[in-house]
Amino acid sequence: MWLCALGRRVGASSRGARGSTAKTPRQRQYLQHRWFSYQSVLLAIVVLGALLPLLFTRASFLAMDGAAICCSIIFLEAEGADVEMNLVEAAPESFSGLVADSFSHPDQDIKTFALKTKATLLKMDHKVQLARLQESVFWRLASDGIPKSMHCLSLRLKEEYYINALARSPLPPPEYVSRLDNQSLVHIAVLTDNVLAASVVVSSTVKRSANPEDLVFHIVTDKKTYASMHSWFALNPVFPAVVVVKGLHQFDWPSHVGLAVLETVKLHQTTWEHVYHARDDRRIEALSSSPQSILTYLRIHLPELFPGLDKVIFLHDDTVVCRDLSPLWYLDLQGKVNGAVSTVKGNGDSCVGDTFGDYLNFSRTEISTQFDRHECAWIGGINVFDLKAWRQTNISKAYQHWLKLNLESGFLLWEAGTAPPALIAFEGHTHPIDPSWHLWGLGLRRPAGESLPSAAVLHFSGPAKPWLAVGFPELRNLWEEHVDYSNELVKSCAGVE
Repeated sequence: MWLCALGRRVGASSRGARGSTAKTPRQRQYLQHRWFSYQSVLLAIVVLGALLPLLFTRASFLAMDGAAICCSIIFLEAEGADVEMNLVEAAPESFSGLVADSFSHPDQDIKTFALKTKATLLKMDHKVQLARLQESVFWRLASDGIPKSMHCLSLRLKEEYYINALARSPLPPPEYVSRLDNQSLVHIAVLTDNVLAASVVVSSTVKRSANPEDLVFHIVTDKKTYASMHSWFALNPVFPAVVVVKGLHQFDWPSHVGLAVLETVKLHQTTWEHVYHARDDRRIEALSSSPQSILTYLRIHLPELFPGLDKVIFLHDDTVVCRDLSPLWYLDLQGKVNGAVSTVKGNGDSCVGDTFGDYLNFSRTEISTQFDRHECAWIGGINVFDLKAWRQTNISKAYQHWLKLNLESGFLLWEAGTAPPALIAFEGHTHPIDPSWHLWGLGLRRPAGESLPSAAVLHFSGPAKPWLAVGFPELRNLWEEHVDYSNELVKSCAGVE
């Protein structure tokens, strides 16, 4: 009403100003100034009229936030926790749905509206968390899966093993058996059940070696893959290098060694079962790409796997070698057991990757009283191990001990995975090597362009393996150039989808 009155006054003033023809300059200046004043006031009133409802709504939300929480608590105490779940399930799916619901119930009070808003937010947050969990699971399933072409190759090789005598020929040939425990040669170990991945590791290493006749590859696989693995390297020798393939079923350990290995496997399998049923996306992310592979768990038992060796270079099966490994073999570990990338030398040593604090829970006294959260974490993928020095330590027993402690604590010491207990077990036993030896994480991210040419070993750690469709195409080429696509068996399986 007062806006109308103000409008009539402004209109009258304007008509008076236009109707008067005998005004002095001072009077005209006064009327013009009053006209602009009325315009400014009217404009301010219109703007405030538009903004005040928005400000009121925001203030109402803030004012009723505490009341809504209190109301929710009282409501839940009276009706039970299931009521909240029912409220969330009945909430709108989106903000547009919430607005539509508000228009369809114009008589609802602000408390009810606040509760519906909170329920909608909870429902949307639940959907986001579920999507993240599904993404983690799907990525892990993709990384654990075997493409049909690779499965076809494994089956064809197994068939060759049983029908082709050449595929069953001894590895290595009898005249090269003496090389297997010759400590002057370069011994490289690979634990894998992936035939094609093993072939890439071996072929890339031989190709980059200055003295391939000094290389001895020790490939350990499981029983189901043994025939395929043996068949591949028997039919595709890498002379002058030597390859020996051994299945887990062929190891004849003393009883105490067998029991220790079995205990490690059982601890990891129990851990996997707990993580799987917990459905925790953080723990799923912490799992290795082959969480149920026994070969993954046996890395801590390298001295038992290779009792005749004093030293070994250990490569993961998702690596590509781009430089001669001989300098790494002859590197002085200064009495340490494990040579691995961990620090950068220069203006004060700095960590290449993560620290102990990124893996371990330092709020637990078991961790904080024994370890330094700022200590650099070494990176697995390419390591040189002094097995002779390892046998004089309790590294493997310490690994098992901390696995038990974490399992008994309900995973309060660290999230699931093989890296944290390995960091603890090798604490004080690791010698840092130059970071250029190891470029890791190529299954997680694309590296900086300048880091690729200088890397000695490319490590496709992460779910996006180069043999999978989820692998990065520009990085997959670096792996595929070492695949022998001219091989008849590879060609016959290449088109299998």
